[in-house]
Parts: sequence; structure tokens; C-alpha cells
Amino acid sequence: MSARPYVRLCEVGPRDGLQNERTPVPTESKVAFVDALSAAGFPEIEVSSFVSARRVPQLGDAAEVFARIARRPGTVYSALVPNERGMEAALAARVGKVSVFAAASEGFSRANTGGTIDEVIARFGPVVRMARAAGLPVRGYVSCVVRCPYDGPTPPQAVRAVVERLLAAGIDDIDLGETLGVAAPDDLARLLDGVAPAAEPGRLTLHLHDSNGRGADNLRAALALGVRSFDASAGGLGGCPFAPGARGNVATETALAVFESEGYDAGVDRAAVARATSAIRQVLADAAS
Repeated sequence: MSARPYVRLCEVGPRDGLQNERTPVPTESKVAFVDALSAAGFPEIEVSSFVSARRVPQLGDAAEVFARIARRPGTVYSALVPNERGMEAALAARVGKVSVFAAASEGFSRANTGGTIDEVIARFGPVVRMARAAGLPVRGYVSCVVRCPYDGPTPPQAVRAVVERLLAAGIDDIDLGETLGVAAPDDLARLLDGVAPAAEPGRLTLHLHDSNGRGADNLRAALALGVRSFDASAGGLGGCPFAPGARGNVATETALAVFESEGYDAGVDRAAVARATSAIRQVLADAAS
């Protein structure tokens, strides 16, 4: 065991990293990607999403990917689910954790889910009840916590209001998404201070994008502010198809380097991550050629 304090890192490359790729990625390549990431020792890997294949075609093979991955003891294999139908498919696929998604802005909520914030949260009820009955934890994503591509700056009190409602709905983990990658450290300080009455930084997960090149700075700022759980994507893959300008997640490699430099340990094998990244980049290059 490392003597350094622990930081939890969830690998989201297979889901959030690949969902925005326009060229179809073969199922066997997705399985190999997840298996390579499993070898790195992540506590959680977000494998796919049980959304409509019409809406996100890249992830239409979620059930097959879950059926074929080699599950490593100690790693939770999670998936995004939008509704009861998605939850039924996730249960059949033996998903270890499910995620639901909301937004802190009405404009993004309508663009991403086709409903208002109120409508989206109302949809969570059956999913959360089904997860509880199955003994599965539930993560709640909150998108556009700093700025929305449709509504502009997002007030921290608007984020807190959504967080409070998710916690009241029975969500276990709150994951704040800085979806556009436009935040500076001061923005994160205001955000976390505004949300603290509902959930202290140590209870939150932070999902950063790196569109403005401030990903490493924001990771350091979040650590200093008390955040101890993060999402990252191998090779910086990803973005959001419903958020213009969101070009990529913070790279797992960047996150691990920042944690090490700041004296924290994520318990993840950096060499294994590098191998997984190299392999999936080759797959994407071949698919695009």
C-alpha cells in the first residue's frame, strides 16, 4: 500500500471517450480497450451506455461489449442508463453500477435529453428504484456546471439545486461535469463553494474537459479544494455530441501525472494505461483511414 493519500479515478474512455467518434469502432476493439484498462487497476471503468442506438450509434453494442469483457475483481464496470428500458438492458448485462444524467441548465437539458430539468429528474425514479432492488449503486451526472453552450454561465446555486434534488431522489454519487472545458481554477472554487451546503467537495466526483488547455491546472485546484474523486479518459478521448466545443476529456495520463506531482496515489498502472491508449488510437486511426 502507498503511503501517499488516495485519489479515486474512474476511467470513462470506453463510454465518454468513444461516444463522439463518427467512425464506428468494432465491438472487439471496444472489448480489448476495456480489458487493457482493466489491467491498469482502475476501481471503476465506465464501459458503455444503454441509450437509444439511434441517438448514440457508437454505443449500440453495449450489451455485447459487457458480455465479452474480462471482469477484473476489484473493478466496477458501470454504464449510463436513461430510462427503465435502458435499466432493464443494463441489469441483463450484469452492470455493476449505473449512472443517470441531468443538467444544471435548461438549454442543455433539452438538447441532451429532450426534456426540462424537472422532466429528466422525474424519469430517474423508476431507474433508482430498480437499481435499489438489484443492489446497485447509482451515480448522478450533472452537466454544464460552469457554462452551458446554450444558456451561458451557470450560477453555482443552480448546480446546488440540482444536486439537492438528486440526493433527495436517492442518488449515491454526484458527478459534476465541466462539460465545455472552459473553467479556470477560480470558477471551480466558486462552484464547489456554492455546492458545499448540499455536498462537500470530498463527497463529489469532478468530470473535467480540457478544451482550453487548463485541465492540469484545474485538477490541481480541485485537489487543493478537497475533491478526491475524478473522471478521466485514456488519451484524452471524448467530448459531448450535444455540447458544441467540448473537444475532449482530461486525459487519464495527465490526471495520473498531476496526482503524482501533488503527492497523491490513484493506484493505477501508468504503463498499462499507455498501452491501452496506444492500442485504441491505432484502432481509431485505422477506422478513419
